[in-house]
Amino acid sequence: MLLAISPPRTGKALVSDELFARLSARIAHDHPELDADLPPRILDQALAFLAACAVTAAPIGPSALVDIGWHTFILHTHDYAEFCHRVAGRFIHHEPEPTPDDDIPQPIGAPISRTVNAIRGAGFVVDASLWAGEGAAECTQCHAGCTDSPTG
Repeated sequence: MLLAISPPRTGKALVSDELFARLSARIAHDHPELDADLPPRILDQALAFLAACAVTAAPIGPSALVDIGWHTFILHTHDYAEFCHRVAGRFIHHEPEPTPDDDIPQPIGAPISRTVNAIRGAGFVVDASLWAGEGAAECTQCHAGCTDSPTG
């Protein structure tokens, strides 16, 4: 008997076409320095990342580029809250990294490889070029430090 293997999903499939277009346009507007093809790719990966957050117990965090998509989405509070409750069954909080001026110890970021593996493990396509580069492994977002962390 052959097992049917589902093809990887896209993050874009998690929201309506209208919402995806609106958020992609907002990324393009807020970040004119980005190449024209990047806003929808960034948003797709942000949505896949958030879906992985819903099922991953280990701390994971977005790359600097993917974090742009998360920031854009979270500002649309109604849509973001609905998405979180539908996909994760809870609100996915965003905890910013401490700055050097903060009077708290600097955390060690989640390895980007853990995040990429979590996204793949959740069944989503990974746009590898958005997960490489400077700042990609320094984020401690998603579960680490979140008030609703499944790990504690």
